[in-house]
Amino acid sequence: MRNFLWRIPPFKQLKMSFGVQRLMLAVGLVIVSIFVLMAALAPLIAPYGFAQLQYENGEYFGAQEPPNPNHLLGTTVGGFDVLSRVIWGTQTALMVIIVAVIMSIFIGVILGLISGYLGGWVDRVLVLVADAVYAFPSLLLAIALSIVISGGRSGLFTGILAAALSITVIFIPQYFRAVRAETLRIKQEAYVESARVLGAGNLRIMFRHIFRNATRTLPLIFTLNASEAILTLAGLGFLGFGIDPTMGAEWGYDLNRSVSDVSAGIWWTSIFPGLAIVLVVLGNTLVGESLNDLADPRLRARQSVEVAGDE
Repeated sequence: MRNFLWRIPPFKQLKMSFGVQRLMLAVGLVIVSIFVLMAALAPLIAPYGFAQLQYENGEYFGAQEPPNPNHLLGTTVGGFDVLSRVIWGTQTALMVIIVAVIMSIFIGVILGLISGYLGGWVDRVLVLVADAVYAFPSLLLAIALSIVISGGRSGLFTGILAAALSITVIFIPQYFRAVRAETLRIKQEAYVESARVLGAGNLRIMFRHIFRNATRTLPLIFTLNASEAILTLAGLGFLGFGIDPTMGAEWGYDLNRSVSDVSAGIWWTSIFPGLAIVLVVLGNTLVGESLNDLADPRLRARQSVEVAGDE
């Protein structure tokens, strides 16, 4: 089990890192791991359901109750338990990230390989479309797509799908650009030319000889895009285009409902959902930036020299 853990990319890089870089990566991995565990164990650790308003005896929760033994982080203006909403919100966020990023990677990588390898008019058309999508403000595009897909607000499944599809469209150009640039470089390599001379077809060359080398930077983009996905999802929920609160917990919606509470001195309804967003984004960003630095051979060489000098 331990050997398997060190083969997983972020943990493998953790073993290779040192100094401040290792600290940043370790902190990021701890934060991300905690939230992933919260999402997986939400039904077991959440004291109440995300839309629960009553105790088992039928008595209703009080609205805007401060933290107390029954509600450790208090209750919202709608009478929901804040701690339960925060925990269940990790599940919603994780599902949106998984669906959005997987779809983005699949479509972006395929289009990037085709565009970079074939070139010509296919490349020009795909680059033009990617640049056009990339030029739009991401949140505005997500809002427009959310309205088209779900009418603005919907149930858990359709809401997650709408948010994921909205975010997917934004992310595709990033993966497309990265894979296309690598494909343009790799297809000039000698081993690709050798495979072509030996009679290998275009599909075999793209997916057997180019794919693996052209996608090495994807884990870096994935971690940074996960942060952007969280912020986009929170933005949609805050502006009222997210998931219905009775269908799923979503931090952006909870922040929207707590805006008026702040001026009244009711701090607990906003600080905990906001803190959850900040911590998840921070964890993903620390992991992404650390992996990016470790992937740069110039930075690795510089750090090795510094460590050798300190010793």
